[in-house]
Amino acid sequence: MKKFFTSESVTEGHPDKLCDRISDAVVDEILSRDKNARCAVECCAAYDRLLIMGEVTTTAKVDYEKIARDTIREVGYIHGSFAYDACKIDVAVHNQSADIAMGVDRTESADVRNSFGAGDQGMMFGYACRETEELMPLPISLAHKLAEKLAEVRKNGTLPYLRPDGKTQVTVEYDGKIPVRVDTVVVSAQHNTKVTQEQLKEDIINNVIRAIVPPQLLDNDTKYFINPTGRFEIGGPEGDSGLTGRKIIVDTYGGRCAHGGGAFSGKDATKVDRSAAYMARYICKNLVASGLCDEVELQVAYAIGIAEPVSVFVNTFGTGKKSDGEIADIVVKEFDLRPYSIIEALGLRNPVFLQTSAYGHFGKSGLPWERLNKADALKKYL
Repeated sequence: MKKFFTSESVTEGHPDKLCDRISDAVVDEILSRDKNARCAVECCAAYDRLLIMGEVTTTAKVDYEKIARDTIREVGYIHGSFAYDACKIDVAVHNQSADIAMGVDRTESADVRNSFGAGDQGMMFGYACRETEELMPLPISLAHKLAEKLAEVRKNGTLPYLRPDGKTQVTVEYDGKIPVRVDTVVVSAQHNTKVTQEQLKEDIINNVIRAIVPPQLLDNDTKYFINPTGRFEIGGPEGDSGLTGRKIIVDTYGGRCAHGGGAFSGKDATKVDRSAAYMARYICKNLVASGLCDEVELQVAYAIGIAEPVSVFVNTFGTGKKSDGEIADIVVKEFDLRPYSIIEALGLRNPVFLQTSAYGHFGKSGLPWERLNKADALKKYL
């Protein structure tokens, strides 16, 4: 059956993503000095001001305002009311709640893996499929690459009239579960006052879209919408407020599968919102790579202060070589889902989070949860 699926992405200069990036820059800076720090840092940006807020427990001394201004400058906000050297910054950060810390620091068991509880309750999801080399859905993969290319041609001077804010969207046509063509591409790119809309459209199609989307997926019926409103000169926090954690579908799988209750950016790995979602992706990717299934969604759920997950659920959408229940049993047997073990297995006390703050948390090479080092071991169940 012919069907269509759409996913979107945004550039690092989008106001929500800018907030994610500042939050993760703070987390990485703190973890580089104190690997045992607890962080829950959020930002809110609007017009000419930024609020950095949240809870941090650490021995490290960091300059929150300097981290924020450096990040804003690196993203490209060097003009206007939200320029890195012009915006007003307020900091409202205090220690982590003792009630929350008590749940993570439980010591009833001599085994730290059992005494180290989840930092919160909630459910987290992972997903993988065979649509792309990185085992991600094609629509979100293309949307991320287009957004990243939009930033690249701005920064390297190919399209010097571009500004940091931008959004992309890709609609893929499927024949059953097989992607066959790109039906629609939407790109909204902030720009200066000098470029014409005709020039911008031509440049975006030639230097961004055709540079990223494989030519065999484009045809004469593919539709292109470039800056559909006709003008996009006011962008970033000047044009719209931003908030950490507001692009959760952009961060994950583009709407292809379910999403848990929490965002990722600004949190250290004791927060299972982040660490368990990374572990779930790691598991799903290795399950698909092993041949146990061609597509899989995994849910894990936790109670605050408890190490073991309260549930593990698998859905292979009919592609499993074994039943979903059997694959769930394999997951529990082969992967340690206690928070301490996740942190150790994926190296999440290291400052690895800034690189996830834009263009997705999944499908990128070099991230520890994208490794396929368990796939061969899982083949014994085939």
